[in-house]
Amino acid sequence: MVAKALTLLAAASVCSAFAPIPQGGRTTASSAMQMVATAPPLSPLTIWGDKMIDVKQVHTEMNAKPAPEFAPEVSAKALGLETPEAQLQYVKDHAMELKQTMQDCGAVIFRDFELMKSQDGFQEFYAALGMKVCLDPLHSVSARPTVDGKKNSPVYEAVNKESRKNFFIGMHNEFVGTRAPRAAAFVCFKAAETGGEFLIADGRKMFRDLSPKLVDELYTRGIRYSVMELPFFSWIDDLPGFMQDSAMGFVKGAASFAINAKVDFDVDLRWGEAGYDNKKFLQARAPSQPPIVIHPVTGDPTWFCNVHSHSSQLRKDRESIYGAERFEDGASQINKSDMFFGDDGNISESALKEMDDITYKNMKYVKMTEGDVVLLDNYKCMHGRNVFDGTRKHGVAWFEGWEGEEEMIASKGVAPAAASAPMPFFADAV
Repeated sequence: MVAKALTLLAAASVCSAFAPIPQGGRTTASSAMQMVATAPPLSPLTIWGDKMIDVKQVHTEMNAKPAPEFAPEVSAKALGLETPEAQLQYVKDHAMELKQTMQDCGAVIFRDFELMKSQDGFQEFYAALGMKVCLDPLHSVSARPTVDGKKNSPVYEAVNKESRKNFFIGMHNEFVGTRAPRAAAFVCFKAAETGGEFLIADGRKMFRDLSPKLVDELYTRGIRYSVMELPFFSWIDDLPGFMQDSAMGFVKGAASFAINAKVDFDVDLRWGEAGYDNKKFLQARAPSQPPIVIHPVTGDPTWFCNVHSHSSQLRKDRESIYGAERFEDGASQINKSDMFFGDDGNISESALKEMDDITYKNMKYVKMTEGDVVLLDNYKCMHGRNVFDGTRKHGVAWFEGWEGEEEMIASKGVAPAAASAPMPFFADAV
């Protein structure tokens, strides 16, 4: 039984316990075939920005400014772009303008484009924009299906599985540990018959709308996530009492070694008990980090916190609306998360409710149809997905940056972001 548990543990260390994965890029259909043979670079290190000395003062100053525009739409029909060739030329001619709009507004929604109805056309679209593809931050520990099923294919499946259709994917920024893509493009190849809307929210508005008291507490104490649970250890309770502590110590050490060998940040394992029979499990917690960051291009403070997707309490609350989560395989059982203060304190129900309410207040439902694309800044714009019925096929590509990013930074008068340390400043506090 011990051997079986350790076998499961080894498998768990390479399961998808945190998030998904994308790749690749191209300028034409033929050149794409050459580029997918070589894997893109790793997702860049997360840029946390300088620590804000007085976050409440920054919060007050931001609320005194006009609210920023968020996620404008660009319609090929409204622009009179009737053919894929005309649409591609428009993207090439207005690439810098479109990327600047993404920066200023957090996201751009592209509608009525015939060009992006195919994977080849979608790749031509983001190549014409000058987006620089990268791997998902979980590349070393997770493998996400590609849209065409080919290894190193540049477009990856969004969460389209029928088994997850009643799972409301909460709002989040795409990052894990030390890595976060700068931007992403989500494309619809087939819309679900019912529901399945792509969800976005403005991180700048999230920061503004939270109460000063909660902003100060969260920023001062930091946050940390539990990123997986390993539920394979009820057998320890069947051991003689004098053997249990030794077994727990051995299992924890073996699991810690296996997991930390796969990720580029320190994972802290803790024993817990759950269920009506208090079965033992190991919970993996990531280091402490700030819930608000300084945007690497514009210098805006923006909410960068995945409480809406990671909080076990908020997910449980949603079960009363959408039904219980369906953990149908080992990977999905492992892929359980939660969020705590950076000092490991529990977050109060009132604080969770406030964050949940503000998230829903700022959430925008984007009903995408075939060929629609949402290009978003991963630091300013959170994303999620509504429940659905039917067949849904959406894809995603991640970007480490884009051509012209340095010019944008210079035009804003923001000091270039230094290469991030492996851990943010909050990690030193715990």
